[in-house]
Amino acid sequence: MLYIEQLKVAVGDTLILDGVNLEIQEGEVHVLLGPNGAGKTTLLMAIMGMPGYRIVGGRIFFQGKDITNLDVEERARMGIGMAFQKVPTISGITLRTLGRLVLEKRGLTDALEETASRVNCLYLLDREVGKGFSGGEMKRAELFQLLLQRPLFSMVDEPESGVDLDSIALVGQALRELFERDQVRTKKRSGLIITHTGYILEYLNADRGHVLMNGRIVCSGNPRDLFADIRERGYQECARCER
Repeated sequence: MLYIEQLKVAVGDTLILDGVNLEIQEGEVHVLLGPNGAGKTTLLMAIMGMPGYRIVGGRIFFQGKDITNLDVEERARMGIGMAFQKVPTISGITLRTLGRLVLEKRGLTDALEETASRVNCLYLLDREVGKGFSGGEMKRAELFQLLLQRPLFSMVDEPESGVDLDSIALVGQALRELFERDQVRTKKRSGLIITHTGYILEYLNADRGHVLMNGRIVCSGNPRDLFADIRERGYQECARCER
């Protein structure tokens, strides 16, 4: 589904990623761990093709096609989606209007309110996107949009950030649905999730975890084992890990 080879990404004059290698198969969900400032969000932004994240080396392949130089819209049309950590406010556009536009692109008309209900977003539908949303509301609204889009590959930046325990359970259920984790025989959707707290692992059975430090992935393995090691020994131990 996704193959990244020796990816180097700069923001302004600063090199943030310095040779990232990553491979995610169809139907797999991976989690990305790492200290603040390691480049985790930069990696997701580069995969999405967001402006300001300049690829200065390496390549990104999606379903076998080189997308390194494609723009955001082309990647989205191919089936790549993202739930951002910091959600922009879109004045004058309600969440309902945005949702309807998404469904129209898919040729659907009647899944809006039912999907909103599943992630407790019904009362947000007629509010301007992101305006006055709490942390939990932002996360649920972002996942609501991804559930409507149904991308083949979804990236989620810190789904637990600013979210209370009740909302984390809803977020976890939405992620399971998004990645078809309750449909083992048919799941084809893949994803990459950034987590700091690891709480999401209680709700989503991820396939593999990676630790990003100093612009590179230094350690990979079972996500629960990795997180347990980090809690006990800190990230510096990961830099010496030879898993």
